[in-house]
Amino acid sequence: MAKRSAPEVNAGSMADIAFLLLIFFLVTTTIPKDSGINRKLPPMEPPNDDEVVIKQKNIFTVLINGNDQLLVEDELMELKDLRKAAIEFLDNGGSTDAQGNSCDYCKGARDPKSSDHPDKAIISLKNERETSYATYISVQNELVAAYNDLRNIRALEIGSRKGFSNMDFVMMEKNYKDTNFNGNKEKLKAVIDQIRKEYPEKLSEVQ
Repeated sequence: MAKRSAPEVNAGSMADIAFLLLIFFLVTTTIPKDSGINRKLPPMEPPNDDEVVIKQKNIFTVLINGNDQLLVEDELMELKDLRKAAIEFLDNGGSTDAQGNSCDYCKGARDPKSSDHPDKAIISLKNERETSYATYISVQNELVAAYNDLRNIRALEIGSRKGFSNMDFVMMEKNYKDTNFNGNKEKLKAVIDQIRKEYPEKLSEVQ
């Protein structure tokens, strides 16, 4: 009995099919991208032989321990209270300097034991190795929100005198970047720069 030959498999187009599948998956697959925290580093300053002395009362210490507990000025605090505490510190305006270094726009308690001026106030954030990333980000958000809230309040005050009524700081920045904005952009930029100078974001992360 004659042997029956096995049918041949045509593999000539297998390479083409594999190539098409590769292109398909490359085009349709989405790769998740973790976005970091947006931070603009300060410019390099020339070396200075004079040592800068920072008063302890001008430093607002925030520590996140390994159990995700918040220690603010060495006292336990809930996350929901952090923004208010940071605003009270930044806007305290406790300086009574007769040379004009006092804050005439601050609305804080002017406690002499707290920060002298928003320009001198520094928030020092430190976390332990065991701190969860979610808690760390939440604390960062609250501290940045404290600066934003103060800037928004100040923008509403200045804006009413500069022709930008009912415009908070976020809206000012948005309008400045908007190509369709019909207002005076140079004047708006000056107001934005003034507010940034009055409430500079000095958030230091301690290693």
